[in-house]
Amino acid sequence: MFVPIEYSNRIKKKLGLNLKTYLIIVLFNFPVYAQDINKKDIEPSKTVIPSDTFTASATPLVENGPLTFSPLVKKVVPAVVNISVSQNIYTKQSRNIHIPPSLKGTPFEKEFRQRQHTRNRRVTEAGSGFIIDPHGIIVTNTHVIGTFNNITVYLANGKRFTAKVIGNDSLTDIAVIKIDSDHPLPYVQWGDSRKVEVGDWILAAGNPFGLGSSVTAGIVSARGRDIGSSPFDDFFQLDAPMNPGNSGGPSFNLAGQVVALNTAIVSPTGSSVGIGFGIPSEIAAPIVTQLCKTGFIDRGWLGVTLEEDSGHNGVKIIDLDLDGPAYKAKIKINDRVELIDDQHVDTIRTFIKTVAIAHPGSNLQLTIRRNKKTIKLDVTVGHRPKDDVE
Repeated sequence: MFVPIEYSNRIKKKLGLNLKTYLIIVLFNFPVYAQDINKKDIEPSKTVIPSDTFTASATPLVENGPLTFSPLVKKVVPAVVNISVSQNIYTKQSRNIHIPPSLKGTPFEKEFRQRQHTRNRRVTEAGSGFIIDPHGIIVTNTHVIGTFNNITVYLANGKRFTAKVIGNDSLTDIAVIKIDSDHPLPYVQWGDSRKVEVGDWILAAGNPFGLGSSVTAGIVSARGRDIGSSPFDDFFQLDAPMNPGNSGGPSFNLAGQVVALNTAIVSPTGSSVGIGFGIPSEIAAPIVTQLCKTGFIDRGWLGVTLEEDSGHNGVKIIDLDLDGPAYKAKIKINDRVELIDDQHVDTIRTFIKTVAIAHPGSNLQLTIRRNKKTIKLDVTVGHRPKDDVE
């Protein structure tokens, strides 16, 4: 499964694209660093909250440049999973239904019409994920599991499990699912993406086009990419060949630690052109931990609509939610927010991200320019509504 999203003019201009180009949300599967574990029985119902602590830097399994990735691949493949999702779709048929002459005018005509008006169609799609805990906690993308009600996970050894959703966050496209196994499962640990530099090797693996587990390699082409999918975009750009079916799998460093969750590719054709995007572990790991605890991400919110104020510092308030924290704090339309605490606010994206990471119930101090005067207002952070995607 992949969802083509046509670029807006802003994105086309930003990336210098003149042709009709698409951002393909792909379904990946990715190998993770398999840990050595005791083969003791575990309780399937045991609830474990995985740590989002980064493991210490480890000795690369591939030294002095990758003459071969084989030792690394052998270590990580056991923790790669393929994800299959499916559900029954009921679709309405055309009104022009042919009624057999033998049924016309009989009590069965109405029942026949009702059956013909709706048809049952089963939709099945594929993606990827990786295990981060021996109890069966799996990380993938929200767009991989979607709203599908049947989620099946296939391990590298061919074993099949039914998965349940623990939680998901549509704004960052991160989801957590879980399978129950009688035995501990191979798993991976997070690496520290803050230490990843442009030009570093990464190894990715996945389930391209639903063909099954495969691996690919490349380098980190850029950091901090904003592709316009949400206010929280902060992607690694990767040149490892990735295709529909790879989403939800990780990219990892040469020590076998996950440093990114592969999420999207740019493609005018529906297949790889060497521009992929992964969510850095510094963003993904804390979100995964929170999803395991609560099932959702509770972000900060002030209830304002913003506009970037060209030629001036800060962002301009152009509308207020009458039940929102900003309105209650006496913030007004046309106020220009220049600082949130000590953080300079130059873009809408900076404003949203700064507020979002604030804990609901905490206080923020806004430095505001109003009628040529600078004032400071304290505002109590509210809970971001689940349907607020701006």
